[in-house]
Amino acid sequence: MKAEEVAEFRAFVESRWRGLVRTAYLLTGDHAIAEDVAQSALTKTYVNWRRVRQADNPDAYVRRVLVNTNTGRFRKRRVAEQLRAELPQRIGEDPYARADQRQMLRTALADLPVRQRAVVVLRYWDDLPEAEVSRILGCSLGTVKSQAAKGLARLRAHPGLAGIRMRDEEYADDRA
Repeated sequence: MKAEEVAEFRAFVESRWRGLVRTAYLLTGDHAIAEDVAQSALTKTYVNWRRVRQADNPDAYVRRVLVNTNTGRFRKRRVAEQLRAELPQRIGEDPYARADQRQMLRTALADLPVRQRAVVVLRYWDDLPEAEVSRILGCSLGTVKSQAAKGLARLRAHPGLAGIRMRDEEYADDRA
């Protein structure tokens, strides 16, 4: 690969790394695994960078590789991961309530099946349109809609999220 292509890829990675790790964390529920998944996805992207950089939307390509890399983890190990976090009972005003709510949301996301989690994270956390999510995941628009509806229904029914209502500005710092 030419030096200018390497520099272009490096700039791409530097500008997208934080968002890719955040998305991978929401898919995996573990910071270390999220960094591994993001790094693997970028390694696969690097190998095909000449083709990727000419595509209409390199970000969509990388997100798709990220989701596929995460899904591939389950195929190889065939281990069902379930994150459980019991929050301690608090008396009075809890100064950490917002952080606890965000963590509970992450835990509830981890309880979703892989496909539903990918749709919910890409659609609602990354705020991508349904058509873009459909392209990233390589499925129909109807599948995205049905998986989103099922995922949201499961999140609403999740016992850890009972009574929690967060406004956009309360978790906007997690999106950055």
